[in-house]
Amino acid sequence: MKIAVISDIHDNLANLRRIAGWCRGKKIQGLICPGDVTNRETLLELKESFPKAIFLVRGNADFYEPNDLSAWAGVNYLGRWGQAAVGGRRFGLCHEPQYIPLVLSQGPCQVVFYGHTHKPWLEKKAGVLMANPGNAAGLIFNPSFAVWETETMAIDLVPLFSLSAQSERSRKN
Repeated sequence: MKIAVISDIHDNLANLRRIAGWCRGKKIQGLICPGDVTNRETLLELKESFPKAIFLVRGNADFYEPNDLSAWAGVNYLGRWGQAAVGGRRFGLCHEPQYIPLVLSQGPCQVVFYGHTHKPWLEKKAGVLMANPGNAAGLIFNPSFAVWETETMAIDLVPLFSLSAQSERSRKN
């Protein structure tokens, strides 16, 4: 199962739509969002772009109401941090990296996704893969996201600028 990991969108709808279009073409089956969506309009765009399954935590710059999520089928809101499972794999999720110990205190998981720093990063600590997809907004660092293949546990960091215009045109059809 392929899952997109998109963080720190900060209401950049143009970049979000570009990523979502690419994901549709790649048959991505869900979304993990480590926070900083920012407002309700962007949250609605996420829901429309990834209708099957969304796992989401609240970031420090989010201004939507968590109650907005309660009626949305397929949205798994974990608060500030938590764990969930998809594709037979258990993962942790938080926005700020200082919550990682709390995530891990909930039990074993194979990977923890986080955001906040805006810097794409992959590393293994104590046998757990730590993954930051970077930021979709293009703030501080170039915009990026990640794709997680749950079967193989491969995580690819994808710079937004690597998406070709030709492949995006073919994905919109």
